[in-house]
Amino acid sequence: MMAGGSVLRALLLHVLIFGWYVFTLRENCGLDFKGRHPGVRTYGGRWKYLTFLNLVMQTVFFGFCLFTDLVLAVLPSKNTRSGVPLFLIKVRDRFFTVLAFPVGTFVFISFWALYTIDRELVYPKYLDELIPIWLNHAMHTVILPLVLIQMYIQHHRHPSRLNGILGLALFASLYLAWVLWVHHVSGHWVYPIMARLSPGGLVLFLGASSLSMAPLYLLGEKLNRTIWSQTGNQKKKK
Repeated sequence: MMAGGSVLRALLLHVLIFGWYVFTLRENCGLDFKGRHPGVRTYGGRWKYLTFLNLVMQTVFFGFCLFTDLVLAVLPSKNTRSGVPLFLIKVRDRFFTVLAFPVGTFVFISFWALYTIDRELVYPKYLDELIPIWLNHAMHTVILPLVLIQMYIQHHRHPSRLNGILGLALFASLYLAWVLWVHHVSGHWVYPIMARLSPGGLVLFLGASSLSMAPLYLLGEKLNRTIWSQTGNQKKKK
């Protein structure tokens, strides 16, 4: 459990991060593409893009963190070790370890890797005229430092490795099914790279993308252990 000062620090940071995500989400939804973004006006709209789903997920997560901080701030420390506060902490930890960190990190890595190879595969140049550069970075860059900040300010207990990876695999499977359904209904692939691949190449691409989630879960587990073992050692020295 966190001491009072740590709760206050986390609360203030969560106010800022949650406010940032609400602002970013509002700006994203308020964009007027005037029919120039073919993906947004087709079946599924923004909801077929993992970037947008991750943006919503991070907003919900940090909103939940803020709510949990408020509950912990108003209760005596002895009352946070059971009941509703303990339940909220467990949900927060599961949300972060299984979804918020690995999915957010995947969006960052996969987007910039494909963008570096050939931006037309994932973010065609005409989008520069429709989406402000700061918003592009808010959706694809800032997400990584924010989840790392969250990992640093609050310790998160991971579920068993099997349960954690299975939970993430369920999310990846549901999103993959959604992408395939969108193509089945509309005849359009969510991302330009998918339209360029052969059937065999598409299977390999989707399979590799889904399987790459597991190492990111393990990365989060490793980073969390490293950060908090060092933090614990520093506190002992003091």
